[in-house]
Amino acid sequence: MAVNEELPADAGQEAINELQGIRQSIDNIDAALIHLLAERFKFTQSVGRLKAQHGLPPADPAREFLQIQRLRGLAEDARLDPAFAEKFLNFIIAEVIHHHEKIAGGASDAAKAAAAVTGDPAVDPAHPAPSP
Repeated sequence: MAVNEELPADAGQEAINELQGIRQSIDNIDAALIHLLAERFKFTQSVGRLKAQHGLPPADPAREFLQIQRLRGLAEDARLDPAFAEKFLNFIIAEVIHHHEKIAGGASDAAKAAAAVTGDPAVDPAHPAPSP
């Protein structure tokens, strides 16, 4: 129970116990959500590294659209507001794209460092060698 929460004088112990039990379930679900999000982001980081290695763009609007439609359907089946599910997924997608951009920038920084070390501008994709 929240430290600052005041219960009405007529709140019975049974109601207080039930409230605490429900809140414990909510806390457990919150913890599971955090762990699931962490696991999801491990995979999206792998995607970001793969995209950066192969020069693929950080965002994939076609996949994002399909994912949103899929999760809206899952939300409807679960009796969760599909608009909420879409907002939640859009928030996650924005964060994933941000991570992918950072990874791609880091890959670009690594290429620049390699070019500086080797003296070969062709190693740096941001500064390709001039065409003959």
